Amino acid sequence: MNWSLITEKLNLYEKLMRLDKPIGILLLLWPTLWGLWLSANGHPSWVVLWIFILGTVLMRSAGCVINDYADRDFDRHVERTKERPLTAGKVSTKEALALFAGLSLCAFALVLLLGNQLVIWMSIPALFLAASYPFTKRFLAIPQAYLGIAFGFGIPMAYAAQLGTVPNEAWWLLLANIFWAIAYDTEYAMVDREDDLKIGIKTAAITFGRFDVAAIMACYAITLGIIGWLGFLRHFSWPFYAGLLVAAGIMGVHYTWIRGRDRMLCFKAFLHNNYVGLAIFLGIVLDFLLS
Repeated sequence: MNWSLITEKLNLYEKLMRLDKPIGILLLLWPTLWGLWLSANGHPSWVVLWIFILGTVLMRSAGCVINDYADRDFDRHVERTKERPLTAGKVSTKEALALFAGLSLCAFALVLLLGNQLVIWMSIPALFLAASYPFTKRFLAIPQAYLGIAFGFGIPMAYAAQLGTVPNEAWWLLLANIFWAIAYDTEYAMVDREDDLKIGIKTAAITFGRFDVAAIMACYAITLGIIGWLGFLRHFSWPFYAGLLVAAGIMGVHYTWIRGRDRMLCFKAFLHNNYVGLAIFLGIVLDFLLS
């Protein structure tokens, strides 16, 4: 058995799943944690928590694999993505599809451990969203909105796991996540705008055009507005709003980075959204702890 070849192949799979770039996991995890803490009033089941954390890692990894499969012919024309394992021919399409199937089955096995029929049924549209998102870039003017649904679907699933039902609050929180995803993924799309225009991919950065920065900031504001309104309905106190204030400050910093449309600064702003999600989460956690 050639261990060096096995190790090399595993490293390629790791890159295909983007485990070496955990920002996607974090952007998927934070809204899921918002939902878990809010649905459980600050005391989520630790079993449910760990299942959702592991499921987040698996589904984000599966999403990256199917994204690279869908974009394999486009990625070779984009400077930033032309060396991805599938595009570069280091991993075959059959391997990629098998890896996607394996990751999805593992995620479904975790859902089965919950023994919750509603969550099990909801896992079907969750998988469809993850698998279909890459193809929406062919025809949707703002595929980032679809991404927001896919990345936020852990929210209603979290409520279903904790409560056995999905209240209106969950759908409003999902809507907030959609606007947040449009904001941060438009920053990401600004990095590849010129390449995407050449190959015919649709993104919010292209659709918004010269209003891209204004659209991002508006989406940020709507995100905070919806979450703040949900906190108001729950009679949350100062720790929650302090978290939103910190998140707003971070978003303000992003404006200073993206207004010049410098590619590297736009990418920096995208990565920095991890701290937006963290600030909102800490505000929720502290409010429950101190109330």
